[in-house]
Amino acid sequence: MSATIIQSITELAVEAIGFGNRLRPVSEAGVAAIKASIQELGVMKDAIHVRKLKKTGDFVLIAGGHRLTAARELGWETIAVVCWECSNDFASLMECDDNLAGADLTPLDTAVFLAERKRVYEKLHPEAKQGGDRKSEKFQTDTMSVWSFASSTAEKFGVSERHVRRMVSAGEMLQSIDAQRLRASDRPITLNDLTELAKIGEHDERSRVVDLLAEGKVKSAKDARRTYASENNRGVMPPMNNTEKTWTRLLDAWDRAPKAARRIFFEERGDEVQAFLNEMRGDD
Repeated sequence: MSATIIQSITELAVEAIGFGNRLRPVSEAGVAAIKASIQELGVMKDAIHVRKLKKTGDFVLIAGGHRLTAARELGWETIAVVCWECSNDFASLMECDDNLAGADLTPLDTAVFLAERKRVYEKLHPEAKQGGDRKSEKFQTDTMSVWSFASSTAEKFGVSERHVRRMVSAGEMLQSIDAQRLRASDRPITLNDLTELAKIGEHDERSRVVDLLAEGKVKSAKDARRTYASENNRGVMPPMNNTEKTWTRLLDAWDRAPKAARRIFFEERGDEVQAFLNEMRGDD
């Protein structure tokens, strides 16, 4: 994955930079926050990252969609840039990491970005795929010390490997049009919704569930699946029992909690969690 910074280009005309195909649209709230910061500080704190396409010489945004939009809305003629000559994979990976590390993403957008990051990561490091030949010379001598995608991403962003795998599984099954429709929902799409969507193998059912969620006609993906089953005379999915309801609430609270809150939780309950894990291993 070769990438080189073009040192001679540090500023470009705002109108000369194309957005390209982005994994998520910019949010009005995000742009407003950046505009407020610029008006308060008098400067934009960070340059945006762009790439210069070899074939056409055009400049396309890699990272900084909200900053570029803010500059356009403020009427700026030029903007500070870091300009790259790079591959499509490098640009995609940078876009993913910029969003995953620097934004308060919804579970939906986190799943989309993690799925794309996994796709690029495993393309660049095929030895990291599940079932890859870990005895091969390439794997053993890799100077980048490549781990599995889940391990690498979990360490990079400070989350558990299981959390990464669940988010990736949800993101991989979403088509671009599905993500666009779900973003239009007045009700936030939760990780539990995405996990339930990932279980659906039939296109018609998944499309109907996405429609119901996007239109706000149901409270959850499980409710949407029950509605679909009823509409198609397939029987109704059984309601969740108390254990499933409690597990769902715990899972949702954990997914929504910031890293600082999770750290406090383990400081308070870490010994209990470890004891429970030891007990489970003993049962096995």
